[in-house]
Amino acid sequence: MRAACLALFSTTILIGGARADSLDDALLAEMKRRHVPGLSVLVLKDGKVIKEKGYGLANVEHQVPVTPRTVFQSGSVGKTFTAALILLLEQDGKLSLDDPISRHLANTPPAWEKITVRHLLTHTSGLGDPYENLDFRKDYSDEELIALEASIPMRFAPGEKWAYSNMGYHLLGFIANRAGGKFYGDQLRERIWAPLGMGTRVITEADIVPHRAAGYEWKHGVLKNQSWVAPRLNTTADGSLYLTARDLAAWDQALYGDKVLNARLRQASFTPARLNDGSEAPYGLGWYVDTVKGRRHIHHGGAWQGFRSYLCRYVDDKLTVVILANSDSARPSKFASMVTSHYAPTLIEPPARPIADREPAVTARVREIAARLGAGEMPAGLGPEVTAKFTPQTLSRIAAFMQEIGALRSVELLAREDEEQGRAYRYRFHYEGETMLAKLMIGKDGQVGRFSFQPE
Repeated sequence: MRAACLALFSTTILIGGARADSLDDALLAEMKRRHVPGLSVLVLKDGKVIKEKGYGLANVEHQVPVTPRTVFQSGSVGKTFTAALILLLEQDGKLSLDDPISRHLANTPPAWEKITVRHLLTHTSGLGDPYENLDFRKDYSDEELIALEASIPMRFAPGEKWAYSNMGYHLLGFIANRAGGKFYGDQLRERIWAPLGMGTRVITEADIVPHRAAGYEWKHGVLKNQSWVAPRLNTTADGSLYLTARDLAAWDQALYGDKVLNARLRQASFTPARLNDGSEAPYGLGWYVDTVKGRRHIHHGGAWQGFRSYLCRYVDDKLTVVILANSDSARPSKFASMVTSHYAPTLIEPPARPIADREPAVTARVREIAARLGAGEMPAGLGPEVTAKFTPQTLSRIAAFMQEIGALRSVELLAREDEEQGRAYRYRFHYEGETMLAKLMIGKDGQVGRFSFQPE
């Protein structure tokens, strides 16, 4: 099967050609701007590869170029496989998505009593993440990691809200190990990767892995090798995989048929979860689910150990874009937007235009929040949920990033909308080296109840 898959792709290498085009130029310029050593791009339209190309270096020290065979780390794109395995185990009758997780995990704390497998899959469990408490150089056993994570306070009651949680997918891996009777990675190899001809595997630094790329981090204006973590922390089910762009293309194509997941399981995967109040979450079972100009958009990104990834599927248009990069400063969604706009420009929303700013005091407050973040300080006037997100480690990372992007040049108001709990705003911040989008909600109590600040 793998030989047949490679034969399919072998004819497409010529499509990219040796001649640079406008898309190549744009991708290379973005790589340079974001300090990305290597990039792998694959585009499928109607099941056929229309572009497959490597850019830059898989290994800077040895000057090894990226090729279609280059192996990258998956980051959280690996969650799509973990979710699929859980669904297969449900199909086998070995678990139910509505089982309390305590049925499959020993010694869970009372706070987890109402968390179900479904809550973990959809990021509606209320669980946080353990990274502020985790020793990245310790080889935790499953039991030790579960015990550490059990000490992390809940963010909210299960099903009440949506909040991304890597911890939830750690637990799904442990559940899969027990329900399936063997390591989840072995189950994935037997049930998904091998049948599809994929070379995907769980990360191991000890094994010889042909064509393995090195991961890089951009720190204080210097390119560095990826940070080291203990081997066991590179085996958790939240996205610790080696794979190629071709592997993700094979996975994408399998999701249009019944080879791995039947129609019922696929529909469940791509249906937004419902919260307790009946509203929709932006996530199904292992996938972000939304629409772009009325067209279904199913996707997932990832980031880990100096790698960034993105699998972007416009399923109504049978267009898929795969992006793999070996730098923590890469923005794979930006690369994907550039590729999509080249092949299907009608799918890309044009940049929002500024609107009249009738609340300059609010704009001044948002500018002050950005300034405090740039200084590595906690802004004033944040609600408890927003405050909890800005840990000292997070503030330090934000400050380092904002030092890289230079001085603020201007701020534009893009949107203002009343909500039940307050008023939502969206701003565009123009810095010397980056354009950022600020999204926030100021509650009726005057506190900032929701806030995000990320590159446009």
